[in-house]
Amino acid sequence: MSETDAILVYDDDCGFCTWWAEFFDARSDLRIVGFRDLSDELRERLPDDYEDCAHLVTDDEVYSCGAAIDEALVRADVGGPVDDVVTFLRQFDDYEQYRERAYRWAANNRDQLGRYLSTTPPARRESEDR
Repeated sequence: MSETDAILVYDDDCGFCTWWAEFFDARSDLRIVGFRDLSDELRERLPDDYEDCAHLVTDDEVYSCGAAIDEALVRADVGGPVDDVVTFLRQFDDYEQYRERAYRWAANNRDQLGRYLSTTPPARRESEDR
């Protein structure tokens, strides 16, 4: 798996998560895979509690939760300011703790955040088509 073969795994039954997955899909070479479309091989690389957060999987690493979004942002074509900020923040010992706390806050509040950033998730699109 090369850098362009990196995979972003996300909750494809969440509108907020789907919005972000589509954001990264439009701005990166990441392959986007929802939880329900996981292959057995990919699922084996994820932590047992993989449904608790997003993951970015490369050949030699699995980034989870805030680290997954952090890595996806760096790989996305969103321009200098985001790369510069993330690169700058990674220098600090406390960054990881704050990044994960921010990720958990967003995950715990995705219903409210989804009022502003949301797309009908694939799992619901199919059920609406029936």
